[in-house]
Amino acid sequence: MQTLFQTLCGHCRVLAFLSLLAMLAPAMAWDLSGTKRISAMTRDQQLIPIGTVDFKPQPDGNTGFTLHMDHARFTDHFLSMKEFKCLEGADEVMCHVPYPYKNPAVVSASSFAWLEHSLLFLFKQPRDFGAKLWNGLYYRLERDEAGLVGTPQAVDLNLISAPPEDLSTPPYNAALRDDVPTGARWIERLLIR
Repeated sequence: MQTLFQTLCGHCRVLAFLSLLAMLAPAMAWDLSGTKRISAMTRDQQLIPIGTVDFKPQPDGNTGFTLHMDHARFTDHFLSMKEFKCLEGADEVMCHVPYPYKNPAVVSASSFAWLEHSLLFLFKQPRDFGAKLWNGLYYRLERDEAGLVGTPQAVDLNLISAPPEDLSTPPYNAALRDDVPTGARWIERLLIR
């Protein structure tokens, strides 16, 4: 006895299969659990894998995270008496600046602030010797159907040179960040997939 699927022509089978996938897509949507890859997308659309983040849902509805940067992808730069792990582009060097203070390391469906604070960078020209902390970048994360997309915003990293008064609140609120024009930075996006 033939099934309905077997009786369909080849073209019709493909359409039936695609329809089935479309119905199942919401069930297979990206979620905040498990290990996800972090990639930097350059302005010329090159993807550089830079690490992973492990998401673990918690009973309170938040999701804990653990960030793992792949230091083999970075080069060491000694800037302003401190070692930084940096990505080198032809016209810009991007250095990861780990958030230096204890934080809850959680995100929620509506706030990725602590993960954004864990993905701070500074940029400099290859010829520059020191770190200019006012050249900070904060990647504001938003969800799309495939994961999280981080868009660069300018911040002054001098703000975190001393511990904030309230360690339970992420210091870089929207008022302390400025949008960066498209194409202005070598790393145009961070992708978490």
